[in-house]
Amino acid sequence: MIIRQVEERDTESFATLIREVENTTNFMLFGPGERKFNPEAQRKMIKAFTAEINSNIFLAESVNELTGYLIAKGGSASRNKHTAYLVIGIKEEFRGAGIGTMLFEELFSWGKEAGIRRLELTVMSENRAGITLYKKMGFEVEGVKKDSLLVDGQYIDELYMARIL
Repeated sequence: MIIRQVEERDTESFATLIREVENTTNFMLFGPGERKFNPEAQRKMIKAFTAEINSNIFLAESVNELTGYLIAKGGSASRNKHTAYLVIGIKEEFRGAGIGTMLFEELFSWGKEAGIRRLELTVMSENRAGITLYKKMGFEVEGVKKDSLLVDGQYIDELYMARIL
């Protein structure tokens, strides 16, 4: 398994990976089939992320197959450029195999070099595996967003978690 930064050539395979993750879990913001893929918009997003010093996309790859991703979107104002908001996804058949840990370790190394001090994320309160991973990686719960999401007709709380590098 290798962890690497996204490249423009990854546009379609990255979009496919995102769709696969969203179609096999109920813990992502977008539900199955909800996200519309626009190749040009995806390509522009990758170019923008690679151009920003405080944003990045990391991919986990196994034998030329993308298995996971971790997106870090840096703050855009001078007062929050030291922060990054995170989104992580792992293909169903690779969950629990340590890929999340490897992605976070690469993120931490890059973040320190990029001047990132604070990492933030939200996680559905029912996502026990996600919460366990985030706590293992040093994230702490800072708050609860009550009834933050509507999933299958049920209101779901999200935990707001962060880690200082």
